[in-house]
Amino acid sequence: MFEKVLIANRGEIALRIHRACKELGIQTVAVHSTADADAMHVRLADEAVCIGPPAARDSYLNKAAIISAAVITGADAIHPGYGFLSENADFARMVEEHGIVFIGPSPDHISMMGDKIEAKRAMIELKVPCVPGSDGPVADVETALKLGSEIGYPVLIKAAGGGGGKGMRVANNADELAEAYRSARSEAGANFGNDVVYIEKYLGHPRHIEFQILADAHGNVVHLGERDCSLQRKHQKVLEESPSPALNLDQRAQMGEIVTSALKKLGYRNAGTLEFLYQDGNFYFIEMNTRLQVEHPVTEMICGLDLVREQIRIAAGAPLAFTQEDVRLQGHAIECRINAEDPETFSPAPGRVAEYHPPGGLGVRVDSALYSGYKVPSNYDSMVAKLIVHGTSRNECLMRLRRALDEYVIGGIKTTLPLHRKLVQTPEFIDGRYDIHWLERWMGLKK
Repeated sequence: MFEKVLIANRGEIALRIHRACKELGIQTVAVHSTADADAMHVRLADEAVCIGPPAARDSYLNKAAIISAAVITGADAIHPGYGFLSENADFARMVEEHGIVFIGPSPDHISMMGDKIEAKRAMIELKVPCVPGSDGPVADVETALKLGSEIGYPVLIKAAGGGGGKGMRVANNADELAEAYRSARSEAGANFGNDVVYIEKYLGHPRHIEFQILADAHGNVVHLGERDCSLQRKHQKVLEESPSPALNLDQRAQMGEIVTSALKKLGYRNAGTLEFLYQDGNFYFIEMNTRLQVEHPVTEMICGLDLVREQIRIAAGAPLAFTQEDVRLQGHAIECRINAEDPETFSPAPGRVAEYHPPGGLGVRVDSALYSGYKVPSNYDSMVAKLIVHGTSRNECLMRLRRALDEYVIGGIKTTLPLHRKLVQTPEFIDGRYDIHWLERWMGLKK
């Protein structure tokens, strides 16, 4: 097992990783920007190293500074968390070249799955169902128009190296396709330095369902059920739950077998998530995330497993301590992402936390690095907390979630807590009748 792990991240996920390390008897190194000098993970870690000014490009995205911090402190492994450099194959490769273990998959698998076109090709070869679309990059408008006619409208133009909804455009007919194609390429180039796009059939009312897997270096692969992440705003997840209200036991078992078989053939290692669109009883692969997901706690709550602990054990060379038959999904869990944003306009709302009182009680978990007096910086993602609730049934979980949301106090800054309090009272959410477009329609952002 490792003696010291450097945590190459910030906020609640850095604190989450720190806790898993301490429970394994591992010392931790926190890296931080000058804006995060008073952050909770910095206060609790065994050692802390300032790696640069507030801008992420000069600190949390500074590969050389992070690796230097690991070398100086004698860390024998680096956990990247999510975001920042977690899916950067070059960083993972640099870490390994310095004789340090990267707690995650191989650089080759990160690179493969980071390219949406290559990922789709790989999944087709591995017999994973995919959305009908182009076989590779779409080089020009003429090719796009030809494909649109063959696939059938509406179609979705997507950035090959993208994420977070950037570089994505929907075209409902040939007249819209040319402009959508140019717009998607322009946005992709500006955001990712890569303007390559491809085309897929646009599904009108799908759910977004993802399967969590763990794979060790000894050929063992298990899935831990699915998460329903369909409640989204501008392609950003707002609330997640597990299991999905839309699936039955047979569908879960069938897709679980498909994803574990595929990743076993691929030789994948560590944690990963395969994301699908689900419509009319059919699954369509869209991408794979080669890292820990923000919403991993809902899986932990229904499985009773610590995914970060498992990541660390796998990276240290240990085999999985359980088989697929040992995995038992118990009850229901829901996670609310709490952002420091105006709940009406969704404008970022950084500032000093005047009051902080997280909810508690049976089945309630809060993943957050907030504390009273902490100043939320304006330099990073606005998510400041995750409220995760578990119950023996979905109805019990929902009632507990309402109670926990009412208890949660974050004073001094605006947050999205009011949005969640309204959301969990809606008939559609209560009944589990929603798709990836429902939230934006409910909020009046889409017709």
